[in-house]
Amino acid sequence: MKVAVVSDVHANWHALEAVLADIDAQTPDEIWCLGDLVGYGPEPNRCTTEIAERAQICLAGNHDLGVLGRLELSEFSPDAAAVAHWTQGVLEDEPRAFLSSLEPMGARGGADLFHGSPHDPVWEYVLSEGSARRAFEETSSDIILVGHSHVPIALRLEDGTVAGGLAKGGSELELNSGRWLINPGAVGQPRDGDARAAYLLLDLEARHAHFRRVPYDIEATQAEIRAEGLPEDLARRLAGGE
Repeated sequence: MKVAVVSDVHANWHALEAVLADIDAQTPDEIWCLGDLVGYGPEPNRCTTEIAERAQICLAGNHDLGVLGRLELSEFSPDAAAVAHWTQGVLEDEPRAFLSSLEPMGARGGADLFHGSPHDPVWEYVLSEGSARRAFEETSSDIILVGHSHVPIALRLEDGTVAGGLAKGGSELELNSGRWLINPGAVGQPRDGDARAAYLLLDLEARHAHFRRVPYDIEATQAEIRAEGLPEDLARRLAGGE
């Protein structure tokens, strides 16, 4: 089975639209989403509706849970909390119902899926050897998929050693040996210095991973953020992949 894995859409419609067009050209069997459909960006309804229609499995991220009132917004940064309050006011009934049906962890196709990590599916970032090793210890599948950090990574556990790191756009990996923990990066707000939208193409039968990057109309998203009166820093950071 060939799967497109997306995460951290963050209500950035222009990024999601570009990624979905690239996904369609790759003809995967399924689309999996690791959460955070809303937050930061100006198009929560459109993005949530599209993922609801297209994804075979979708997780809830911390921003989704915050907008639903299942997390205290005092736990978020000021900019994130401001956008969550705004999103609560504009989110329509059907997207809200879809987000309400989601959980921050799941499993499909022999892989374990988490928004954050196995240890804390909502909040933990897997960005260190220690957090990665704990993720391997708390799961048993050969492939663990995580989001949340907005950084594409590929880490392998083999013979007790954790190795790997940042997965640059265009990277391709063979997953035939060891166990793997993979983050596809962010569709809507990349944070690895590459402003292009990120996603993962995963062939579960061939055991092959392809980290894809897709350019999109960043200025259009920035204009929409500003038109809605959302924090300026959220528009600015898109241009640098911060």
